[in-house]
Amino acid sequence: MTTATDKESNALTTTGLGDLEHAVTDPPAWLSEALSVPREEGFVDVDGVKIHYFRWGDPSKPGILMLHGFLAHARCFAFIAPYLAADYHVVAYDLSGMGDSDTRESYPDDVRVHELMSVTEQTGLFEHDTRPTIIAHSYGGHVGLAAVHAHPDRFAGIMVCDLMILRPSFLEAHSNLFKSPGNQDPDRPNRIYPDFATAKGRYVLSPPQEVEEQVLFDYMAYHSLKQVEGGWSWKFDPSVFRRDSNLGQKWLQTCDKMVTAPGRKVIIHGRESLLFNADSVDYVRETIAEHNATDFPIIGIPHARHHLMLD
Repeated sequence: MTTATDKESNALTTTGLGDLEHAVTDPPAWLSEALSVPREEGFVDVDGVKIHYFRWGDPSKPGILMLHGFLAHARCFAFIAPYLAADYHVVAYDLSGMGDSDTRESYPDDVRVHELMSVTEQTGLFEHDTRPTIIAHSYGGHVGLAAVHAHPDRFAGIMVCDLMILRPSFLEAHSNLFKSPGNQDPDRPNRIYPDFATAKGRYVLSPPQEVEEQVLFDYMAYHSLKQVEGGWSWKFDPSVFRRDSNLGQKWLQTCDKMVTAPGRKVIIHGRESLLFNADSVDYVRETIAEHNATDFPIIGIPHARHHLMLD
């Protein structure tokens, strides 16, 4: 089997314990144990753009591809994927323009899907007899749904984790509350902060929520930043804020895309999420009936909010 390790000489198998250095003070035993599970880290080339990825588990086992949310990075799964690695071949990657991946001139949906397919191919997830499953959080769910619709025969299914699915009338009545995360000018360079503490002080969750596990918040914040000349700045490319003019219409179509997605599917959401609420469940069920579609599980996690991994 040809894998990313064979194709990329810079791919290394190590552990994630180094991720804790400078990021977390006195990590709990469970976090250190999770990050001690061996993983491969490297880059694959997608049309000249280097895409950073992690890989865990035995490549001969069924595959899972994990997609992070907007402005996030693959390390949001770094303490979750190890628990799946005993039974699955797991890959998580940084979307271009985010995390440690390279930037692009633009980030339209078709490019996101092409990138996803290329990463899946180059990391060996398509080489197993069983088709891989996508697990996607928030904006990653939008990318994952686009991929399974475009390539219905390549994936076994998709698990969408707290993607914003709200009734159109609710969105229209609360449009000021549910804009896309952030409103940065895509042509404005990211601000440079004089030191890490100042930069970390500007790290916020969108939508905002209480932090149940401060150590995970600290971990995510540290790996969202990079040291640059003059101080610290964000890793994400500001141009990811340049959106399609019909973005609002796309969000209104999200429920239909979820319901009509091919293959097995499930929604996981936080019961206290602002982006998928109790009415969202009714809305999805009504849409299933309208399309005469196959029902699927909708699972709410008690006491959890939008950023499920941090709860």
